Amino acid sequence: MKSTWILVADNTRARFFTVATPSAALEEIDTLVHTEGRLHDRDLTSDLPGKIKASGGIGQGHAFEQPTDPKKHETEAFAKLIAAYLNNAHNAHKFEQLMVVAGVSLMGLLRIQYSEAVKKKVYLELSKNIATLSTAEIREHLPKFLPNL
Repeated sequence: MKSTWILVADNTRARFFTVATPSAALEEIDTLVHTEGRLHDRDLTSDLPGKIKASGGIGQGHAFEQPTDPKKHETEAFAKLIAAYLNNAHNAHKFEQLMVVAGVSLMGLLRIQYSEAVKKKVYLELSKNIATLSTAEIREHLPKFLPNL
């Protein structure tokens, strides 16, 4: 069997697993944690937006809006970190095929960040948020026999 890695991730945690055979239990090999993803918007921004006065009126004006949502920004930053980790692992020949389990929004961000070489190694994607489950529970969400390419 080819060396297989399974990435199970959400916006705050990425867990990396390997399996010995297509039907074996998962073995967790590493975890990345992004604590900023757990923070509330108010904790990610330093202040309330500033205000500008409209010309010609007293008391009229509007608040500046942030160009990006702070939570989305943190998710994008974490996707870049995960992709860099996978790119480095691929360059070190640590896996030959990759299975990715992540929520829809994170999955899309990961696809953008992977190197072309890593993209070619992804053989199965599942859109599920199961990163907080136990290793045994995660295995139950995967196919009984993992594909052996």
